[in-house]
Amino acid sequence: MTFQKITIIDSCGLTSPVLEQITLLSTEPIIIHYDDPADDAEILNRIADSDCILVSWRTKVNAEVIQASPNLKYIGMCCSLYDEKAANVDILQARKQGIMVKGVRDYGDDGTLEFIFSELIYLMKGLGARRWQAENRELRGKTMGIIGMGTLGTMVARTARHFGMNVFYFNRSRKPDLEAEGFEFLPLNELMARCDVVSLHLPKNSFVLGEAEFRNKKPNSILVNTSIGLTFDKAAFLSWISCDPTSFAIFDAPGVGEHSEEFSNFPNIIISDRSSGFTLEAQSRLSEKVLTNMQSFLLAV
Repeated sequence: MTFQKITIIDSCGLTSPVLEQITLLSTEPIIIHYDDPADDAEILNRIADSDCILVSWRTKVNAEVIQASPNLKYIGMCCSLYDEKAANVDILQARKQGIMVKGVRDYGDDGTLEFIFSELIYLMKGLGARRWQAENRELRGKTMGIIGMGTLGTMVARTARHFGMNVFYFNRSRKPDLEAEGFEFLPLNELMARCDVVSLHLPKNSFVLGEAEFRNKKPNSILVNTSIGLTFDKAAFLSWISCDPTSFAIFDAPGVGEHSEEFSNFPNIIISDRSSGFTLEAQSRLSEKVLTNMQSFLLAV
């Protein structure tokens, strides 16, 4: 069993060996686009009569696009799928039309974990252009607050404890198993007020921090966002970061998104121009999971 026509809508970061295997799943030659479509019309033009498409997190496949693509029966998200409401594909509309949407999980966590702690160590010891405080500091004894205790959040929590940090967390549901490990739940405002470092690990389009939370943010503290896009109110964040020059914020490229140029004007905002989680190893894990999803779908039909 194969798809009739597979189109890769944008640069999905799939490895060459996996792309070769994907070609075997398509009756017609696969079409690969390496740039992002400019608008819905271009997405539709690329989909054309394809019955299978692959997309990265950067391309939004909305309900109107799906409705106008009657041949579609499979959408492969070459990115994480944790929350349907936060997905860049309108999964509800796809379900109405009998289209299968499959995403992947847990492919870039190791790289992101390394990025977070390397940036914290560089900042605390002044190994880069900036230093957190007047003297070099250690992670040991500092307080780490994690917002979003999923797979990556849990990895960050355990690594922080390995460095001797005191770890607290906030999540929309309590985690008794993790609390049994010694990670203490705190209400959001209390976590913001107590923690030297707050790290955000939330689905795309999640917004948990507003004016009240930033008003409670501990002075001379650090905020880390490696989620896709801002996970907080932008105006409240900029007010906090500009009014407290002793505090810092750290972003990777997906975390800062379209705000990179604006945020770079602030001396206490640190921005990487790369995706922290997209390493060569992560690319391989992502590719294999995308391929497995496609093969499993074809076996089931």
